[in-house]
Formats: sequence, structure tokens, C-alpha cells
Amino acid sequence: MVATAGATLTIDEFMARHGGELGVDLVRGQVVRYPMPGAKHGQVCLNAAMMFGGFIKAGRAGRAMSNDTLIRITPDTARGADVCYLSYARLPKDRPLPDGPLELAPELVVEVRSPSDLWTDVIEKVLDYLRIGVAVVVVFDPKTESASVFRPGDRQDIFERGQTLTLPDVLPGFSVSVAEFFEE
Repeated sequence: MVATAGATLTIDEFMARHGGELGVDLVRGQVVRYPMPGAKHGQVCLNAAMMFGGFIKAGRAGRAMSNDTLIRITPDTARGADVCYLSYARLPKDRPLPDGPLELAPELVVEVRSPSDLWTDVIEKVLDYLRIGVAVVVVFDPKTESASVFRPGDRQDIFERGQTLTLPDVLPGFSVSVAEFFEE
């Protein structure tokens, strides 16, 4: 993670200057660039998008998004989620998604830890999501082939490669082996 020093930006200013760029967040008014993570990260992101997205679409539960979908955290912070889920209960099907950042907290955010990510930076991002009302944040770690699940006011749950990931509070019926997220 590389923060660019300079004048602080609002989300609107950030979108005007950096909208559409991948690997760029706005954190407390500062532009933060993330190094391109590589093929393994991309594969895990795609697997997560396909598995979560397929389940959500099949159940007609809401919308799944990927590719650093920006989520407004505060007036000067927007984070790009690798994958996220916003139910039709939060944003009805007849209301379109915005062209800019999501203004509503999705129920689920999925992040894939990049080789350059420090856990302290990942946890900061997780806490930002939880503070705005995201119910569940899942962090996949390609290095350990595990999934860490975070919920507000609860301790972290860790699912290892041989275990099954379930999220009954946000996606009832979703059940996938953790190993499948890391398969080629």
C-alpha cells in the first residue's frame, strides 16, 4: 500500500480524478495505491466472484459485484471491495445500482489478501466495512489457503482449507469447501 501525500480529497473529487482506476482507494482523504497483486490473487478473486455471484444470482437474492467496487465509508474514505453482495432488501431490484460508489453498506464484503498486504492494513479495511454496517467480511489468504470471517462485535472465525465455509446470517444455504476458492 502506498499513500500519496497531498491535499485531502472528498469522494467526489477522488471520483473525478481517479474514477475507473483499479487498485486505488481513498482513505481519510488520501489516495492509496495498491501494487498489482498478480495471478494467484486474480484467480482467487475470480473463484470468489463466481461462487458467491452464482449462488446469489441463482437465489435471486440481490446483486453481486466485483473488481474493486467502491463503497463509501465516510465523506473522505471509499474502499474498493474485491467482491460484495447487496441484497434486494437493502436496494430493491427496481432501483438501479449507482455509477459511482455504493452509498449503502452491502451485507457481505469479500477481500483477497495480496502478497504485499500487511495484516494491519487488511484489518483496518475490515474495520472500516464493519463500522458502516457490513454484516460479514470474508478475507481469503492465498498464502495460508484460509478464510477469515469477521462480524461486528464478534471474534474472528478462521476456516482452513479442509473446512466448509458457510455464512448462514447473510447467505443461508451457501456452503463451499474453502479449498475450492484456491483451486486452479
